[in-house]
Amino acid sequence: MDLCALILLAPVLIPLAALLGFAVFLDSPGPVLYRARRIGRGGRPFEMLKFRTMRYGLAGRSLAGAGDPRITPLGRALRNSRLDELPQLWNVLRGEMSFVGPRPELAEFVEVHAADYRQILSVAPGITGPTQLRYAGMEARLLGGHEDPEAYYRDHLLPDKVALDLDYARSRSGLGDLAILALTFGLPITLLRQRLGSQRSVATAAGPAFAYLGVFAVTCLTVLAFFLGVGSPR
Repeated sequence: MDLCALILLAPVLIPLAALLGFAVFLDSPGPVLYRARRIGRGGRPFEMLKFRTMRYGLAGRSLAGAGDPRITPLGRALRNSRLDELPQLWNVLRGEMSFVGPRPELAEFVEVHAADYRQILSVAPGITGPTQLRYAGMEARLLGGHEDPEAYYRDHLLPDKVALDLDYARSRSGLGDLAILALTFGLPITLLRQRLGSQRSVATAAGPAFAYLGVFAVTCLTVLAFFLGVGSPR
């Protein structure tokens, strides 16, 4: 399903990725892509791709809160819209990730819950999943409110994420994955409401959210058309 969806979506995703990559190139000096080393299926490490959202060459913590000064203006919009995750479709093509699954973690956090991750990592990590839905639009703000975001993440957010991903690994199904995708398609509206609720301007809030909505609406319709085509009589 992942490979078929990628092939069907290539005419939309390749121009969009090229446009966003060019925007990142113009936004600030440095590489277009950021390679984040994560632990994948079976405990094998891999490089998860993202569009670079931070100024290149600046040292800092491995986790960034909403107000982190390293994040560029364009990077903030990409993070808010989740379009910085678009290059992970390459990881899906390589078989390192799936559209839906547990979110891949840093090795240092996997080691904290090694026993649970042995079961979590029995399935391929995903671009979206239960933890992404739970913490959409929240995680960066939560981390930004603490002096030591890594300690807060390890002690407070990570245990809940592990529980969610463990439950997913134990009970995953095709229908469940489709439900997660459907909820993911609704995230832009949720994020837009959150941003409007924080008294930001409509233009600032709506731009990234509706860009994200447009991409995933096309994804939803294309995948749906594919399944209808497969299931229709010949």
